[in-house]
Amino acid sequence: MNIIFIAPPGAGKGTQSEMLVNKYGLNHISTGDLLREEINSGSDLGKKIAEIINGGNLVSDDLMIEMLSKKIDELGIEKGIIFDGFPRTENQAIMLDKLMEEKYASKINYVFNLVIEKSEAMKRALGRILCPSCGKIYNVYFDKFDVDGYCNVCNSKLEKRLDDNEESFNVRFDSFISKTKPLIDFYSNKGILYEVKCGDKKEETFEKIEVLLNK
Repeated sequence: MNIIFIAPPGAGKGTQSEMLVNKYGLNHISTGDLLREEINSGSDLGKKIAEIINGGNLVSDDLMIEMLSKKIDELGIEKGIIFDGFPRTENQAIMLDKLMEEKYASKINYVFNLVIEKSEAMKRALGRILCPSCGKIYNVYFDKFDVDGYCNVCNSKLEKRLDDNEESFNVRFDSFISKTKPLIDFYSNKGILYEVKCGDKKEETFEKIEVLLNK
């Protein structure tokens, strides 16, 4: 099965993706991680992407699809994929559908729209800290630590993202809500959009997702 998460900042799509990966063995493609990985590889594509980003511009849809295709080739399609951070627009959704159908004879099966109150999402976002070494994400309001301020997995010192502040959050959340309606409508019309109201705990949200997967 192939899954897309549509979620505003603070809704916990990264956490839900991780839980799905652990339980079902799916591959997880985060476009943010993918961009960094491609740039760090020093490939011709990575150099082109770095030049675009360093110039303050957005990576084109064609380049994003090229990068995704390269990653899917590397991972294979058999286990299924969670797409995290892509698509963000209706045009990107159309291009992804075309890629999946024409190159991999596959399709998107589930699109989960995570719904959360803005005040709750802000609390989650402002409490988020991450490990710079292994990439694991924690929240000071919900997680327990073996040693305060240090990663439970690799014991590295945890850091706060620079854009996890109230002003930045408001901009990102409001922008997400206004820009994603066409994308939500697109998948709703295809009959594969499922609205999931976020629970107080990540396990509650995951349980709702599993109910939909098992229908």
